[in-house]
Amino acid sequence: MKRKWWHDKVAYQIYPKSFQDTNGDGIGDLRGVISRLDYLKELGIDIIWLSPIYQSPFVDQGYDISDYYRIAEEFGTMEEFDELLEEAKKRDMHIVMDLVVNHCSDRHEWFQKALADPEGEYGRYFYIRPGKDGREPNNMRSYFGGSCWEKIPGTDKYYLHMFAKEQPDLNWENPTVREKIYEMINWWLDKGLAGFRIDAIINIKKDLSFPDYEPDGPDGLATCIKMVEAVQGVGDMLEDLKHRTFEKYDAFTVGEVFNMKDDELLEFVGDDGHFSTMFDFSAHMLGFGKHGWYDARPIEFKEWRDTLFASQKELIGKGFKANIIENHDEPRGASRYLPEHAVNEAGKKMLATTSILLRGLPFLYQGQEVGMTNCRRDDISEYDDINTIDQYQVALDAGYSKEEALGFCYENSRDNARTPMQWTDEVQAGFTTGTPWLSVNPNYRKINVAEQQKREDSVLNYYKKLIGLRKSDEYRETFTYGNFVPVYENVETVFGFLRESEAGDVRVLVAANFGTQPVTLQLPGQMDAALLSNMGNEGVREAEAADGMITLESCESIVLRLA
Repeated sequence: MKRKWWHDKVAYQIYPKSFQDTNGDGIGDLRGVISRLDYLKELGIDIIWLSPIYQSPFVDQGYDISDYYRIAEEFGTMEEFDELLEEAKKRDMHIVMDLVVNHCSDRHEWFQKALADPEGEYGRYFYIRPGKDGREPNNMRSYFGGSCWEKIPGTDKYYLHMFAKEQPDLNWENPTVREKIYEMINWWLDKGLAGFRIDAIINIKKDLSFPDYEPDGPDGLATCIKMVEAVQGVGDMLEDLKHRTFEKYDAFTVGEVFNMKDDELLEFVGDDGHFSTMFDFSAHMLGFGKHGWYDARPIEFKEWRDTLFASQKELIGKGFKANIIENHDEPRGASRYLPEHAVNEAGKKMLATTSILLRGLPFLYQGQEVGMTNCRRDDISEYDDINTIDQYQVALDAGYSKEEALGFCYENSRDNARTPMQWTDEVQAGFTTGTPWLSVNPNYRKINVAEQQKREDSVLNYYKKLIGLRKSDEYRETFTYGNFVPVYENVETVFGFLRESEAGDVRVLVAANFGTQPVTLQLPGQMDAALLSNMGNEGVREAEAADGMITLESCESIVLRLA
């Protein structure tokens, strides 16, 4: 592998709207991000990814951009963004922004001009097609439900939107559109941005014939994913994007990529891939339902473990994936991946251990480091997410009760991750002095940064130790470039793996017991030292391991150096 500047870094995603409000309007802002840089530096963070802060009507919480060159006034000013870049640079930290270029907002100047003259120049910036037999051009269903096509008033024409109708898809087949996108990207990189997280990018390639597909639901529609999976040629577009922008700046890029073809992995994230890395969604996808959240499968431990192991082994010596247990589009990892008996501080530390020490780039999501959890709501009106509202209705249409539909939202809603950051046990969790745009999780009185900063055995302080171990001079090379070898695969409740340095002189065992009963394990080598225990049992386990065996209690994880 070619060594890159970002390989040994640890990243942290900020959802600005919910991170820290400094002016009392209930919405997080750039000034709030600046005020917490020292907190993130102390945690061990190198790269900060900001979810969209561009001007937007916020139909899809900022993923509908009306002006790519302006900061939304809710978040602050361009001068404050420049200050954020400068303050991050002082701390040797890197800022990464969201890049949303599959679609824009229907309020964008380009689309407003397209609506005024669908046959004109700007009409060709989008996918505008005549209807077919008195209906939409084809029968694709959008990611947020309903047809992918919206009729243009006063015409027989429709425009394509694979997400909300307020998010028209940009026509990447139009070279003028591509040039304008490249110009915008380079403008931000010239400001000193370190790179981008690239949203929904696999969707930019369309089948321009827009055929009908076999319906997969009672609405007579077929998911637009069928087109994404069938169409060829997205790689050519992504290579052009890379060469014209990111490559010139040695920028860090992380792709949000679903529905990639089996043989395309190295093309995407190999040494000379389209992106620096891409998120590992293999675990997240285990919970997908065939029709929606109402038939989503619970994630079983062994399947989850084995799926992650298989994903880890795919890129050894070839590239990196970005490892996550949660983000702004997913429920909280502690609520999703931990069995009920493990949704406690020991379990949250155990989950952290098995994620942070994997091979690949660790991405934390705000609040993960204190163990924030899903938030139960009493009514759908308490949610502020277009996808959640759609899935609630899908469940009702399938015959489920209001209570059952809300239960599915509690388990799967994106708003679980979007509740305000829990800084203190004071009113509104220290997030704002006003009324937050989305109500705080009531458990903030028990789960918050201030309380955990004071307590040595807290989840937060364990994350600091864990990240410190990963980045230490002695183990940085092993945890960054070392091999990944699964162990204890025949033990039903154990998540175990070795990280071995390329030279073979360092071997580290990571083992965690997700079960309810203690397990005794034969060590895969002689124990040299106990490096970290989520229960503070380093000394006990070190003494015990001298006999070549080790016993892990329920929810216990251990990191051992082997001779």
